[in-house]
Amino acid sequence: MIYADKCAFYDCAFYGVQDTLYDTYGRHYYHNCYIQGGIDFVFGNGQSIFEASTLNFSMGVYGPKLGTKETAILGRSLDAYSRVIVANSYLTNVVSPEGWYARTYVGHEETITFVEAGNSGPGANQSQRVKWMKHLSGAELDRFLNISFIDKEGWINKLPVNN
Repeated sequence: MIYADKCAFYDCAFYGVQDTLYDTYGRHYYHNCYIQGGIDFVFGNGQSIFEASTLNFSMGVYGPKLGTKETAILGRSLDAYSRVIVANSYLTNVVSPEGWYARTYVGHEETITFVEAGNSGPGANQSQRVKWMKHLSGAELDRFLNISFIDKEGWINKLPVNN
């Protein structure tokens, strides 16, 4: 569980099955990290950027909305304003065709922000994605992808780490 503000992780690995990385609160930066799990393995309310990192799905989540033992969804809403952006990533064929799940917010997807942009690989095919997946403009997307999303004060560059 990460319950702190302005945390950075470099060259770290996190392993688990369920709830591997509870990114609960604060602004977090992950660089060259490896996170492996199977069920809700990265979740929480933190504002985080994962750069040059690997998120590895290691086991299936069963059920028609959550995939099969061979596939996984990119995200599911845990509250009415869930936000996940998967960008500039290589997605393998483990990603289920629908990609996303509204969970208990089915019928209220307008407040959920699930976005894919600039991805590649067999799992990046969006032709069967949920219809309510958001599409952001370049400027809107840059707001979330720029390091200033979590680091307006420059705290990351002040760390004694060679990044």
